[in-house]
Amino acid sequence: MTAPVFHTLGCRLNAYETEAMRELAGEAGIDNAVIVNTCAVTAEAVRKARQEIRRLRRDHPEARVIVTGCAAQTEPETFRDMAEVDLVIGNTEKMQPATWAGLAGDFIGQTEKVMVDDIMSVTETAGHLIDGFGTRSRAYVQVQNGCDHRCTFCIIPYGRGNSRSVPAGVVVDQIKRLVDRGYNEVVLTGVDLTSWGADLPGLPRLGDLVMRILKLVPDLPRLRISSIDSIEVDENLMQAIAREPRLMPHLHLSLQHGDDMILKRMKRRHLRDDAIRFAEEARRLRPDMTFGADIIAGFPTETEEMFRNSLKLVEECGLTWLHVFPYSRRPGTPAAKIPNQVNGNLIKDRAARLRAAGAARVRAHLAEQVGRTHKVLLENPRMGRTEQFTEVTFASDQPEGQIVTARITGHSTTQLSA
Repeated sequence: MTAPVFHTLGCRLNAYETEAMRELAGEAGIDNAVIVNTCAVTAEAVRKARQEIRRLRRDHPEARVIVTGCAAQTEPETFRDMAEVDLVIGNTEKMQPATWAGLAGDFIGQTEKVMVDDIMSVTETAGHLIDGFGTRSRAYVQVQNGCDHRCTFCIIPYGRGNSRSVPAGVVVDQIKRLVDRGYNEVVLTGVDLTSWGADLPGLPRLGDLVMRILKLVPDLPRLRISSIDSIEVDENLMQAIAREPRLMPHLHLSLQHGDDMILKRMKRRHLRDDAIRFAEEARRLRPDMTFGADIIAGFPTETEEMFRNSLKLVEECGLTWLHVFPYSRRPGTPAAKIPNQVNGNLIKDRAARLRAAGAARVRAHLAEQVGRTHKVLLENPRMGRTEQFTEVTFASDQPEGQIVTARITGHSTTQLSA
């Protein structure tokens, strides 16, 4: 029996779901299979998925190749028509035990090549939760899936469906199990995390969930939240930022751009001043707060002046960790139909300038930490992360999975040293 091979493309949530599929496939006795969990965020992501599938077929010529994930959900025919692919499974189907049970043994020819249903009809989150994913020190917990918003550049709602929330009690119980297993940090993840609770009784907000976790799991040393939409942040989350030291002072913001006209054309729900005000208020409440952000370079109609507004936003919001996305025309999105698409070389140049601005901010942040003392969660014996998610390297072995106090003595271009 040959254990199945899993290959993940895309976001942290995809990686979480790969671990869930690994458990489901193991329970079903799946063997001699390659499972590719794809991403659909850009046309380039789909191209890379096709490339990886061909490579994996060459590396595993006797295995059955199963393709799933967001690209499989949004364009199943693309993968159905690939000679290298034996089966295409949708995002809902991949998280169901019955799907994997039905694939045990030689399923080729016994089932349709495409198993993809209407994701928009799904009203519940997947019930399969995993106890521990990530490093031995940090675990990720999916609390939300899908998105109710329709940004003009984004295909993800059609891959993930509408927003669905995991009930707070289920989340708390899972985090208790993770803490009992020795995890010192938990990260809450989702597609549109700040929409958590909108489909639950009483309409709770993300801040309510954070407060409940910190109250009911007192032994959890560190709670971290992943990417958020700052315009949706509620008062309880701001209070948690101000008063709860166990909530980590690092927020990744879904900003996308720094120009108001481009934000409107993206159908974002905030303007640049909203982002600046949020960053200022969060930093006032928590002076050690650091920010990451997603920013797109070269959105259709973007002029040099509009682009410079994104560059200025890096300083005005005090952003440190940038995820820069060169705009990629994505068939099926409204943005793909906008006239005045930006030249590809210009997009690359602007993305490079944004990354350079981000790198400068990282260097400044690292330099500010020298001489300071940080609590560092060890991901391996020689590397850990501060509360602000900054990497720290050590000259000698440290206790993996534990939180140690370290004085910062220097830095490279991307890491601190202790």
